[in-house]
Amino acid sequence: MKVSIEENQVAMSGISIIWSSSSLNISEYNAYISSPEIIEFPTKVPGQTAFAYLYLPSNSNYQGFEDEKPPLLVESHGGPTSESGAALNLSIQYWTSRGWAFADVNYGGSSGYSRQYRERLNASWGIVDVDDCCSCAEFLVSTGRVDGERLCITGKSAGGYTTLAALVFRKTFKAGASLFGVADLALLKADMPKFESYYTDSLVGKDESLLYDRSPINFVDKLSCPIILFQGLEDKVVLPEQARKIYAAVKEKGLPVALIEYEGEQHGFRKAENIKHTLEQQMVFFARLIGKFKAADDIIPVHIENFD
Repeated sequence: MKVSIEENQVAMSGISIIWSSSSLNISEYNAYISSPEIIEFPTKVPGQTAFAYLYLPSNSNYQGFEDEKPPLLVESHGGPTSESGAALNLSIQYWTSRGWAFADVNYGGSSGYSRQYRERLNASWGIVDVDDCCSCAEFLVSTGRVDGERLCITGKSAGGYTTLAALVFRKTFKAGASLFGVADLALLKADMPKFESYYTDSLVGKDESLLYDRSPINFVDKLSCPIILFQGLEDKVVLPEQARKIYAAVKEKGLPVALIEYEGEQHGFRKAENIKHTLEQQMVFFARLIGKFKAADDIIPVHIENFD
């Protein structure tokens, strides 16, 4: 990009590609790409709104039935005070090219919307983020854009915590997937590195009773839907013990549950085969558990406790 800077004026005169990390011509696949739509939806607080990027199903080779609305996958981003953007994300396109609607939620507390918006999460992690993800799904159902009987939620790390909390403390979603998600806030605080040691104090509070009350692991009896868990065995941020604790508790409760652990993976999966496997297993898990559709790809499902 060539930019000319003159007094009180900046002009762009042209764009040229110097180097590309891929030879793939993405324009050849435009018919399969779902472009994000910015949506603003009401939250649980009267007069307040939050935001999300909505991706509707897009595949030029297939068309859904006129009387059928698509299933919805809501993603809660990590951080938890980071932000989801609108850049091309092929993981999202995996879902939309296979008939799903996908909502990438920037719940209250996300960066990029003002200091006031960011501070909504102060002392309210596990409440505001959960409510906003639920409100987004409910809004899309009420406006007739998705199937209210096929609502799922997924998230990584802090987003995995929001996922677990939404499934335990609310009844909006029918199934969920947690990727190296936090199940026990007290355990998270105890294992936090020094530079983040006071993070939970601002997000939840210093009172240990608050950590207990907002930890999904302590209230698995309230869970009423299937869940699949993914965990790296070398994760030093959210230790594998957290995923194993929630898995054991859900299994004992008698609900469908699966746990997939990856050797050599840390906090965030890096190996291509594991990223692919995680996407596919989420897809087939939801296909089998919430029904009404069959996964388009030839995927061998993992064993699901209390189901297979």
